[in-house]
Amino acid sequence: MTKDSGCRACRAGTKLDFDFTMAFQPILDLADDTVWAYEALVRGPSGEPAYTILDRVTDETRYQFDQVARVKAIELAGALFPRDSATRLSINFMPNAVYEPNACIRASLEAARRIDFEHRRIMFEFTEQERFRDLDHVKGIVAAYRKQGFLTALDDFGAGFAGLSLLANFRPDLIKIDMDVLRGLDSDAGRYAIVSGVVAIARALDVTVLAEGVETAAELEALRSIGITLVQGYHFAKPLLQALPRVAGFTPVAAARAA
Repeated sequence: MTKDSGCRACRAGTKLDFDFTMAFQPILDLADDTVWAYEALVRGPSGEPAYTILDRVTDETRYQFDQVARVKAIELAGALFPRDSATRLSINFMPNAVYEPNACIRASLEAARRIDFEHRRIMFEFTEQERFRDLDHVKGIVAAYRKQGFLTALDDFGAGFAGLSLLANFRPDLIKIDMDVLRGLDSDAGRYAIVSGVVAIARALDVTVLAEGVETAAELEALRSIGITLVQGYHFAKPLLQALPRVAGFTPVAAARAA
């Protein structure tokens, strides 16, 4: 589909032939025991796994799905997040569905304005498991989003088609180390060394590291020893359909700290 056809699809408001919703999982900041963000994760209307929805997305509907998913996530966050919270919303997006960054972000900005959700609290995650058709185009998307005031994150770092090359090209605000890289690092010296090396590289580039898929207390302690403070995973909370999971000892970021 060409750039023009994508823009026409946006103007025409083409509807998808399936419905979906979002589940939310907290991202925690160990440094101050706060819920740093909630990630919005695609689910079926009754909580069906993400793949049951994503498998229905075609090249022809990719653009519209991406747009609708963003708006759904923002609208649900507006309804669920505490009114005095500055906690962020993390949204996954499909770079191959973005034709012109500043045009394709309009619906998201309009949704945020409509519900009075500060757009600077939104982080867009792009995954390296999606093979990018045009690296320069994706680099332009990341630059445009950061200029608009959004945070950007490279998801599933260490899996998929690339790793360090994408980090070198895009320099996002965050990288999310893939759970398969983290699994068992507390008892695997090689994995521990790899994660430590990634953290050192990220610090040199002024990129924040987030560990996703944390499942055990031992993994958590290993991550703490490496210096990672942003974490996410079943050890803390599973995604909750159209609701915010609570984590004992962690509170949403207060609005007064939103600078």
